[in-house]
Amino acid sequence: MTDPLKVALFQMTSGIDPLANADAIVGAARKAADEGAAMLFTPEMCGLLDRDRARATPHIVTEADNPVLAAARSAARDLGLWIDLGSLAVLRDDGKWANRGFIIDSDGEIAARYDKIHMFDVDLATGETWRESAAYTPGDAVVTVETPLGRLGMAICYDIRFPALFEELGRRRCDAIRIPAAFTVPTGKAHWHLMQRARAVEASAWVISAAQGGVHEDGRETFGHSLVVDPWGEVVYDGGEGSSLGFAYVDPARTGEVRAQLPSLANKREIPRSAA
Repeated sequence: MTDPLKVALFQMTSGIDPLANADAIVGAARKAADEGAAMLFTPEMCGLLDRDRARATPHIVTEADNPVLAAARSAARDLGLWIDLGSLAVLRDDGKWANRGFIIDSDGEIAARYDKIHMFDVDLATGETWRESAAYTPGDAVVTVETPLGRLGMAICYDIRFPALFEELGRRRCDAIRIPAAFTVPTGKAHWHLMQRARAVEASAWVISAAQGGVHEDGRETFGHSLVVDPWGEVVYDGGEGSSLGFAYVDPARTGEVRAQLPSLANKREIPRSAA
C-alpha cells in the first residue's frame, strides 16, 4: 500500500438473533463498498451478543454452519470488499467455544483467523461481573495477515490490556492492528481511548477498533467510540455512541514519517529478567 486507503467501521448494537446481525453487516458492507471503502471492520461478537448462555448455545455453531460468517463471505465476494469480522462465537472441533476473529478477502476467502487470547474475567466496582473463561477457550497464537492495509495484526478487546501481545505485533512490523471490542461503559470511560492510543504509539502502527455501542437486547450496555488512531497516537476517527457506519483514511506515508522520527521499533532492547 502506497496511497491512503479508505476504511469503514461499523459500530453495532448487536442482538441475540444471528440472522438479524448478519443482515446488518451485509447492509453495512454494501454502504461501505458504495462509499469506496477497501475494507470494512466490525466489532467483537458482531454475530451474537447474548449473556444468557442457555439461550445463546443453539446459535453457537461451527464455522461451516455459521450464518454470519457465510453471509459476510458472500458479501465480500459480491462486493469485492475485504471484511474484518471482529469476532464470532464459534464451536470448536473439541466441543468448546472460541471467541474468533476472521479476515475475509475480496474473493470471500478466509485469509486469517484469530482466537482471543485473554479472557475477560473481572468484578467491577459497579457490580458487573464477567467470566468469559467459563464459556470460552483462549487462543494461543499471535496472528498477522497481509491485507490492503499492509500487514495487519489481530487482537480482540481485553487483549488490549496485555502489552506483550502488542510488543510481538510490533516486532513483526505490523502496519496496522485491529482491536474490535465490546467494552463495558465503566472500563470504556476510564481506559478505552488511553489504551488505544498507547498501543498505536508503542507499535508505531495504525490502530483500527470497531466497537459495540448502546443498550443491547440481553440488557448489557457497551461503550461505543469505534476508533482509528494513527501511529503518532492521534485519533483520526471516533464513532461516538450508539450504532453507526463511519469512514477514515489510513495513510502509509504517516507511518513512515512517525517511524523515521521515532524509530522505537529499531531501538528496542531486550529487558533483563529479575532473578527474584
